[in-house]
Amino acid sequence: MPSTNSTFKISAAHLSLSELHRLFHASHDVELSEEARQKVEYCRNYLDQKIEREENPVYGINTGFGSLCNVAIEGKDLKRLQLNLVRSHACGSGERIAPSYVKLMLLLKARGLSYGLSGVSPSTIEQLLFFYNNEIIPEVFEQGSLGASGDLAPLAHLSLALMGEGRVHYQGEYRDSSEVLARFERPAVDLRSKEGIALLNGTQFMLSLGIMASFELRKLAYLADRIAALSLEAFDGRPEPFDDLIHAARPHKGQRDTAAQIRAVLEGSEMISRKKVHVQDPYSFRCIPQVHGASKDALAYAEQVFETELNSVTDNPTIFPDEDKIISGGNFHGQTLALALDHLALATAEWANISERRTYLLISGQRDLPAFLVAKPGLNSGLMIAQYTAASVVSQNKQLCTPASADSIVSSNGQEDHVSMGANAATKLQKVVDNLKTVLAIELMTASQAFYFRQEKTSEELSALLSAFREKVPFIDEDRILHHDIQAARSFIEEFKVESEQIYA
Repeated sequence: MPSTNSTFKISAAHLSLSELHRLFHASHDVELSEEARQKVEYCRNYLDQKIEREENPVYGINTGFGSLCNVAIEGKDLKRLQLNLVRSHACGSGERIAPSYVKLMLLLKARGLSYGLSGVSPSTIEQLLFFYNNEIIPEVFEQGSLGASGDLAPLAHLSLALMGEGRVHYQGEYRDSSEVLARFERPAVDLRSKEGIALLNGTQFMLSLGIMASFELRKLAYLADRIAALSLEAFDGRPEPFDDLIHAARPHKGQRDTAAQIRAVLEGSEMISRKKVHVQDPYSFRCIPQVHGASKDALAYAEQVFETELNSVTDNPTIFPDEDKIISGGNFHGQTLALALDHLALATAEWANISERRTYLLISGQRDLPAFLVAKPGLNSGLMIAQYTAASVVSQNKQLCTPASADSIVSSNGQEDHVSMGANAATKLQKVVDNLKTVLAIELMTASQAFYFRQEKTSEELSALLSAFREKVPFIDEDRILHHDIQAARSFIEEFKVESEQIYA
């Protein structure tokens, strides 16, 4: 991973998620390394020679697809076969996927093809990277993938753009791909045998959404600890549940790390060190390390799955030139990802669940705080309905956490008889992550409001966070339209800058 060079070269070297995070959020161009180019060319040359001398059918190269695998295709039609495949599979529906997610799909697809096991030409990978480097982002839709045989429909829309068909997002609007390619005087990719199926088979849609969710959750986990610490202070909570002695006795990594984070951000606080009259706090405060920590451990598991997939070949068939084998297998099946994505959605929902409970306690009129955190409750409703909103959102999360991976449906006349539904798991996860931002925004609003009724000061780090937040969402003296405050609080969370080194420490 380069630190100063403006170009990143794709190679067989392992790429970690933290390195990918820095790469994706920097302005590096990406190109094939010479080593990767040679492997890709070697595999392509082997495939061309194999097709010339091979009499037996080879799936996806000189046969039809799916349940049409027994239909032989003549040599003169092999290129047309790949073009027809891409066009017929572009059946996406629903909302457009955000351009940033599709940009990552371009990079992930290029990386998966760069191992020299897919039979594509270097020019096809270079077309993917040309789109990536020039922010030409294909129009891709959220619905259409069953998560086995790869993300067929989403990747078909991605591939259409490479061919000069379909639409792309460029300079802030959607345009015909042919128009943008003409502007660059760039030819459309000329698909050869095997290249269409290599582009369409793979897990890059669900993987892209999963990785982007993990990027967001790294930052949200960082913020959730600090917002929880603010709420703990505002509620006049006790520090003892964060003592390392407790967590050393039950040393789950996420739990112990969270307790350490809370202790660190509360260092020097007047509020946490003042004498307490209550003996215990409710679980939503006392068990912050156990709950936040469990979600962090789930995130770590999902990241392990994502990182392995990021460094894998997931199209089909897979070509092994040195062994003279072309093997039709199942690396496109998204079951591993689907299970991880569902698990991560549950973990994300738990961050939101416990956050909403802290909001509820802060507005409940306990511990010398006014009901609903307004000076004149009754005349003013204060944050009463903001908590309703948080409650509604966490309940929606529970509905969204029904596991997609528990489902399957038969397709392609029974040839594809078990599918992962990983793409549906990924799109549901995105909604749960987005909902978490709203719930954390409401908790931060509530904690900030509660602090106006406290005399003691918090720590230096939390004071800085409070000051920055209050510039966006000032004190609520009398009732006003809180929708605007919630939106401002969400924007604060979305725009909050955390360096890669902080969230991947």
